[in-house]
Amino acid sequence: MSQPAPQPLEPIDEDWQCALAVVAHPDDLEYGAAAAVARWTGQGKRVVYAMLTSGEAGIDGLDPAECGPLREAEQVASAAVVGVDTVEFCRHPDGVLEYGLPLRRDVARLVRRHRPEIVITGNFRDTYGEVHPNQADHIAAGRAVLDGVRDAGNRWVFPELLAEGLEPWNGVRQLWALGSPRAGHGVDTTDTFEAGVASLEAHAAYLAGLGNAMADARGFLEGFGRETGSRLGTRFGASFEVVPLTF
Repeated sequence: MSQPAPQPLEPIDEDWQCALAVVAHPDDLEYGAAAAVARWTGQGKRVVYAMLTSGEAGIDGLDPAECGPLREAEQVASAAVVGVDTVEFCRHPDGVLEYGLPLRRDVARLVRRHRPEIVITGNFRDTYGEVHPNQADHIAAGRAVLDGVRDAGNRWVFPELLAEGLEPWNGVRQLWALGSPRAGHGVDTTDTFEAGVASLEAHAAYLAGLGNAMADARGFLEGFGRETGSRLGTRFGASFEVVPLTF
């Protein structure tokens, strides 16, 4: 029995000037969103990156004490390829990231500091597609980002942030989750696809340690980019689940 054709994607809102991207690991944004970021910085928008961990548990043959700084450096270089000059690391432990108040507080702090209109995170659903299990750090990070964004606007949640001089921020209009099986929106990345590939390839040590299909940066991004583009009517695209945060 043939599978039903994927539903077309709606064009994502590009009427904004500042976005904050908060994900679990270095490389998470590059597997699907970097080409979109290159498009937006090319439009003059400001995009800030924040990694909740340093990805220090991500290379089997490299001790975390050496791996963490290496992966941070690769992420900074990767971000620069797509026009992002601010990359922050919260340095929670990689691989055992826990949803909870410390994570929510860090997200709220980031939101209050950078005051974005859009917040981007990773897939917080249980699966990629219908069957492939999501990774635990991704789920914890995405759910903490969703809640931390709302915490950022409440003066009485994490009042210690007020003591840091960080006033509440209720200006986030939408949260966008990349790689979500519930994606209903997308953006054309045809003109910035090569920048997205170069951004992922900047994670050279990480890719070298993978040893699987995800190590083929171009092949991986082409496959997903073309699939998304077919739902947009473009050559390449990036998809997002859009969660509205204003009424």
